[in-house]
Amino acid sequence: MQPKNTICLWFDKDALDAAEFYAATFPDSKVTAVHRAPADYPGGKKDDVLTVNFTVVGIPCMGLNGGPVMRHSEAFSFQIATDDQEETDRYWNAIVGNGGKESDCGWCKDRWGLSWQITPRALTDALAAGGDEAKRAFNAMLTMQKIDVAMIEAARRG
Repeated sequence: MQPKNTICLWFDKDALDAAEFYAATFPDSKVTAVHRAPADYPGGKKDDVLTVNFTVVGIPCMGLNGGPVMRHSEAFSFQIATDDQEETDRYWNAIVGNGGKESDCGWCKDRWGLSWQITPRALTDALAAGGDEAKRAFNAMLTMQKIDVAMIEAARRG
């Protein structure tokens, strides 16, 4: 059954590759349907993949192979909460190591240009604490690409 609300992500032509990568990388993620063109069309041929339905950590998504006209931007990102450094490293390394690109403050982009925030709960907890704890953790975060949990916890303690 089609969910009431689905995030639609525009890809050039490799929505299926992206969906399969997300399904292999994140828990509670899977490809649920692949829809192919019933006939030739401008920019594609019969049986080309048009759309892919998938979930990313339980969030329903559809990948649309719409061509090179639209590009992803940081205005949309998936934020993945991690429980420890091992989980943070695993997701970060999977995205960056598969043709992605590092950015600042826990952000990275996958090889399709989609932005991800790999965010340890230690960071969100520190920021939620407020006051000097939050300020110290925030300032530490500003120096990082991938978040270092031990450094955030040390900054939080002062």
